[in-house]
Amino acid sequence: MSVSVVSIRRYPVKAMGGESLGSVVIDNRGLAGDRAWAVRDEHSKLACGKNGSRFARHDRVFEYSATTTAAGVEVSGPAGTWIAGDARADAALTEDFGATVRLASEGDVKHFDDSPVSLIGTATLDWCARELGVDADPRRLRVNLVVATAEPFEEEGWDGTVQIGGAVLTTIKRVTRCRTIDLEQDGVAGRTSWLKALGGTRDLKAAIYLGVQTPGVVAVGDEVRLG
Repeated sequence: MSVSVVSIRRYPVKAMGGESLGSVVIDNRGLAGDRAWAVRDEHSKLACGKNGSRFARHDRVFEYSATTTAAGVEVSGPAGTWIAGDARADAALTEDFGATVRLASEGDVKHFDDSPVSLIGTATLDWCARELGVDADPRRLRVNLVVATAEPFEEEGWDGTVQIGGAVLTTIKRVTRCRTIDLEQDGVAGRTSWLKALGGTRDLKAAIYLGVQTPGVVAVGDEVRLG
């Protein structure tokens, strides 16, 4: 069975709902426009589902979505709809979050948790749904690429270069998951217990990180070739 891309997902604003794409440019930073914006607090910490040295837990961010339009990145949610960069968005989000926050483009604070591109195989998702009894919708993992695979977790054994379409990527490491995968987000309703199940069977890891060796265009249907 050949491995090919079955879906591409980009997140214009970190932690908000994202957008499905038929194709995308992968540049030196990652998917063009991915996590280009984020909601930051007064300490420049990034709003997401956990606390940390770079992060501040604001689950309210998951109730918003972001899409790329001709006018820019459109942000929509309970407090309204704006184009990222509109100062009115900051006031509305601050009131809605109950904390001083603002929409900011990437600059001194990097928006990626770790590496620029994330990927998981369909067989891995199927295994998690079947063996762990969880809702294994890939949107819970916020991965960029889902590829059709024959064996569960086979992508975790890839080592070296991965050519997809016109891009050449390099394997980095497996992805350690956090509580975010159990939350309602990105159009996925209800909660699940995926994180606990992964902790008991798969050391909290699912999906892999990839770096960019050669930029290029990746499209749904492209074959994945291992170097």
